[in-house]
Amino acid sequence: MRVEDFDFDLPEELIAQTPLLDRSSSRLMVVDKKTGELSDGTFTDILNDLNPGDALVLNDTRVLPARLHGIKEETGAHIEVLLLKQLEGNRWETLVKPAKRIRLGAKIHFGDGKLTATCIEELEHGGRVLEFVYDGIFYEVLEELGEMPLPPYIKEQLADQDRYQTVYARENGSAAAPTAGLHFTEKLLDQIREKGIKVAFITLHVGLGTFRPVDVEDTENHKMHAEFYRLTNETADLLNQVKAEGGKIVAVGTTSIRTLETIATKFDGKLVADSGWTDIFISPGYTFKAVDALITNFHLPKSTLIMLVSALSSRELILNAYQHAVEERYRFFSFGDAMFIH
Repeated sequence: MRVEDFDFDLPEELIAQTPLLDRSSSRLMVVDKKTGELSDGTFTDILNDLNPGDALVLNDTRVLPARLHGIKEETGAHIEVLLLKQLEGNRWETLVKPAKRIRLGAKIHFGDGKLTATCIEELEHGGRVLEFVYDGIFYEVLEELGEMPLPPYIKEQLADQDRYQTVYARENGSAAAPTAGLHFTEKLLDQIREKGIKVAFITLHVGLGTFRPVDVEDTENHKMHAEFYRLTNETADLLNQVKAEGGKIVAVGTTSIRTLETIATKFDGKLVADSGWTDIFISPGYTFKAVDALITNFHLPKSTLIMLVSALSSRELILNAYQHAVEERYRFFSFGDAMFIH
């Protein structure tokens, strides 16, 4: 399919710049993928849409304060570094701005020398592999020196850094939040459990693919960047039991879908404990093997995310839902409202 087939008009003022004070007070559009029916409500209505015996699958990745501001050793030029993926040891794949200033062997100092990076490899599109030197524990140094890497379409400063973390975030490693999960509170999750719905966790560390536009004309030519995932024995057993008893697997966010479908594809439709790197690209025509329903935010035009969402229902239905969202003034993207496709 053509990438242009996933375009839509989005007024800039609908891009949410700040999170709501109450996570679960955002709006929720419910999309019936069989009938095409759309209904509007609030996010807490998700309690009415999930059934006892279903499983809600959440991505427990935690966003690193992965944006660093440093000084190039030779010239004193200001350099911005975004950590994307940990490689071996203290080596990280990063995005560097301005990349042209950082060539092989260049050194960058952060926080008056508390952290130093050396460029050991040049990649495409401003990518660099940096090797870091520091005293102590890297994540503690990062907590002190780093900033939360908000997406480029958010212009406002974030008053509370934890508001870009899910309430259940625990596994360090993401360059961006799994934003569909930002709507959940501990109270709402308790209510979901009390209704007899299983709550399960997977991990996928959101990486470079989140920041890259689709720069091909045909979706078949797009190549996703690999991201690390993990599914435990405990979660695999739980989800298989839910399936065996006729329950539905409801993925929270596209990252949860990509993890589950990667594993189900790898193991002939079965969910087993597994970890590794996935570059799965889901677009219309894909046959889902594990996931039955999806809770997600509203995504960018022509993005891989709107393509994935379209694959779960249809391009026509999703574009119709997005048009409805624009007309009804839903809030878009990371701090925006949500959609439940079932």
